[in-house]
Amino acid sequence: MEKDIYKKLLTLGLQSSTVRSRILTLSSLWQKLENEKILFNAAKTDEVASHLGWLLKQSNLQYGNFWIEELEKVEVRMQVLMETLELFASSLAQSNIHIVALKNAGIAKGIYPVLACSPMGDIDLLVSSKDFHKAHDIIVKELGFTFKFRSELEEENLEEAFKGGGTEYYKEINGYTVWLELQWRPIAGRWIQPHNEPKGDDLMNRSVAIEGSSVRILSPEDNLLQVCLHTAKHSYVRAPGFRLHSDVDRIVRYQEINWDKFISNTLNLQLKTAVYFSLFFAKDLLNTPIPQRVFESLKPSWYRDKIIHYYVNKAGIFNQKKKKFSRLGYIIFNLSLYDSMGENMKAIFPPLDTMRLRYPKCSSINIPYYWGIRLMNLVFKRATL
Repeated sequence: MEKDIYKKLLTLGLQSSTVRSRILTLSSLWQKLENEKILFNAAKTDEVASHLGWLLKQSNLQYGNFWIEELEKVEVRMQVLMETLELFASSLAQSNIHIVALKNAGIAKGIYPVLACSPMGDIDLLVSSKDFHKAHDIIVKELGFTFKFRSELEEENLEEAFKGGGTEYYKEINGYTVWLELQWRPIAGRWIQPHNEPKGDDLMNRSVAIEGSSVRILSPEDNLLQVCLHTAKHSYVRAPGFRLHSDVDRIVRYQEINWDKFISNTLNLQLKTAVYFSLFFAKDLLNTPIPQRVFESLKPSWYRDKIIHYYVNKAGIFNQKKKKFSRLGYIIFNLSLYDSMGENMKAIFPPLDTMRLRYPKCSSINIPYYWGIRLMNLVFKRATL
C-alpha cells in the first residue's frame, strides 16, 4: 500500500495538469504517507524530487526542507543550462547557423518554463547537416568546449561521429559540467533506421522561433514525434525512464497538435508501434489528453502489443537504477518496436545504401561481413540494460 502511495505521488509531481487539482490530490495522499524520506529518495532516483518539491511549495502542507534544497539546486543548474543554450544559439546565429533545442531543452526554453520541473543531463541541439562541421568548429574553437563522448565505446573521430548522427562536448561553467549534444539526425538511435527517422533538415525547415530568443524549437507535430521516438529509444523504462514521459505530456498539453498530420507522419515513417506506446504510457501515467482516435489509428499488431507490455511490466517504469532487461530480452524488445517483419529484416540486415552511411567500404560483395560487424555493435555497444 505504501509503495502505491509513493508511485502516485511521484506521478503527481511529474504531471503538468492544473496546479490546483494536483494540490487537492497531493493533500489527500500526503496524509497517508508514512515515511517522507523514503519518498524523497525514490524521487531522487527517478529525478522527480524537484518536481514534487515545486508542487509542495505551492501547497500549505508541512514537509522536509530537503525538498526545497533539491528544488533550488535544480533551478540553479537549469539556469546555467538555459543561459548556455542561449549563448550557443546567438553565437551560431552570427554565422547564419540556426539551431533547434530538442526534447527537454526545447520544452524548458519555449513550452513549459518551470525550471525546477525540467531537470536534464545535457543540452540537445539539432543543426542542418550542411552546417554541422562549421557549428563544431565554433563550439570547440570559439566557445571553448571539448569534443568528447561520454561513452567509452565511442571514439572522438569527427567524421565517424558525423556518420553516426552527432557529437558530444563538455565544458565547466559556473561550477557545473555542461554537456552538449550536437546532432544532424534527430534520433540517431541504434534501433531506428534512416528510412524510418524524420529527416533533420526537413525538421529544421519547419521549426519555429521562440520570441525574444535565438533558439528555435520543432513544430508541434515534429516535436511530439521526436520525443515519442526518444522515449522509445530509452525503451520507455531505461534511464531517465519515468521522467521522459513528461516530455510527451507537456507538448500535448501546451502545444496545439494537428493530430491528422501527426498520424500521417507517423504512418508514413512506419513508426506506429514505437509512437503508440510513448503516447500510451503518457496517457496511462499522466492522464495526458490524447484523443482515442489517435490510439485507434496507431494500434500495433496484437503480438507486438503483448511483447512490449510484457517486458515493460516486467522491467517496471519506476526506479531507473534497476536493471531493466536481460541481453536477449533487450534484443526481442527492440525488434518488437518495428511495425512489420519486413522492417525487422531491414533492421537486422540493412540495405547497401544504408550500410554505406556507416561503413563506406561496404559493397555488394562484402556486405555480409559488415552485417556481422554491425550486429556485434548492436549487441555490445549500447546503454546499460
